[in-house]
Amino acid sequence: MPLVAIVMGSQSDAETLKPALDVLNELGIDYEVSVISAHRNPEKVRQYGLAARDRGIEVIIAAAGGAAHLPGVLASWTTLPVIGVPLATSELKGIDALYSIVQMPAGIPVASMAIGTAGVKNAAYMAAEILSLKYDKIRKAYEKYRDKLQGGNQ
Repeated sequence: MPLVAIVMGSQSDAETLKPALDVLNELGIDYEVSVISAHRNPEKVRQYGLAARDRGIEVIIAAAGGAAHLPGVLASWTTLPVIGVPLATSELKGIDALYSIVQMPAGIPVASMAIGTAGVKNAAYMAAEILSLKYDKIRKAYEKYRDKLQGGNQ
């Protein structure tokens, strides 16, 4: 059963998010991937957010560019941790998406990652850190990865 949901606003974002999938696979974390636009299909986003916990999801990674409403809209419909990933899809090269994600109102938090590949990867690593509080197997895999970093092997 997937523990992490990766949600993107457009199928064209799939290649950009591949590094997050690689990290989750490396750490042995089950995930699901969905394409849902907060602008084109807000009702589907609402339903997704409301049902995520019942499907076993424990962390949501939501990636979006431009106005980047997807992470915030999902966060408004669930109390699961939502990690927002700003994508560089507009003329502003992701700055607009970053500002949108980090400017959530008090009470509806979204963790925000950096723009670009580092942010995409860090979203998966943050999900692993959150899940490692509950799952020893994930904690051990993540600690092994971090040990490799200290050894200069990454």
